[in-house]
Amino acid sequence: MAHPPMRILQINTEHGWRGGERQTLLTALNQRKLGHQVELLVHSKGELAKKAREHGLTVHLARSGAGFGAWLALHGRRYDVLHAQTAKVVAWAVLSKIFHHRPIVFSRRTSFPVGSNKWATHWKWQNVDQLVAISDAAAAAPRAMGLQPIVIQSAVPAVTPAPERVQAFVTQYELEGLRLVGTASALSPEKDPITLIRAAAIVCAQFDDVRFVHWGAPGQASAVAHVCIEDLGLQDRYLLAGFTTAVEQLYPALSVFVMASKFEALGSSVLDAMMQHVPVVSTDAGGLKETLSNGRGLLGGVGDVEAMALSIIQLLDHPQQARAMAEHAYAEVIAEYDVERMARRYLNVYASVLSRR
Repeated sequence: MAHPPMRILQINTEHGWRGGERQTLLTALNQRKLGHQVELLVHSKGELAKKAREHGLTVHLARSGAGFGAWLALHGRRYDVLHAQTAKVVAWAVLSKIFHHRPIVFSRRTSFPVGSNKWATHWKWQNVDQLVAISDAAAAAPRAMGLQPIVIQSAVPAVTPAPERVQAFVTQYELEGLRLVGTASALSPEKDPITLIRAAAIVCAQFDDVRFVHWGAPGQASAVAHVCIEDLGLQDRYLLAGFTTAVEQLYPALSVFVMASKFEALGSSVLDAMMQHVPVVSTDAGGLKETLSNGRGLLGGVGDVEAMALSIIQLLDHPQQARAMAEHAYAEVIAEYDVERMARRYLNVYASVLSRR
């Protein structure tokens, strides 16, 4: 459905560059491509500001939650719709509505249980004009409160092949001739790097030619991860490669991609691996169960070290099965997680909330 041109403000408060920030940029770029005026309000020290400007988008900056609220109060009425892409800004968007009088759409990108301030969360969610969840797992908490979120899955863009980057990575870390099992996640407790490291120990005990690669920024679990690697004697088998820009371009180096998360609303890194024809092993946390449904990958319970190790071993031992699973997953991801489709679905949401005013 074509819509008259809209003035849209995409709002994201995060400093780093993770799945939600990438989805914010993809949404903005594709809505602009479809003929709408799209601008961003983002954190002044965030990576998203830099990347959005590189694409020629108009970017506005704020430094704190109150700063976002003040900016919206002063300038929000310029736009037809305000799209809050992070939970931290929702309260400020709602509170400033007495000044800007504009509809608010909020995308919930996590499946974390609601904390102790349930009344405050319910108030925020109830006062947005449309709550969107990126998976049924992300929608579960709002539904439990009697709200009716719309589910719009995140999108996976095509990745520009970079064989020279893959070769440079393999050469840099002396990984030629080895089979690699990899993940991309911050070293934070909810990503559960310890389960993956312990599973790696089981896999490495069976295969001399396997190495594990962990791309991701440091976090609260960094220290315990380093200790676990040393205790298990994996210093030469488990590489902590740190944060890497456009890491999905390196996935073709992998024989298996693994996700060990305790909580995950969707799992965009898993989708990236599928787009690169890499077979996936994952926990069944939150939206991962949906993402890897219909035979797209191998699932195990959260924290189940042995199940994770056995699934990795199965794919390493049966490369033909692994290839067939990866090709099946690729075909389904191409069909279901298209970027323009996501952008159009959000445009339909905007048009709906505007028609109700």
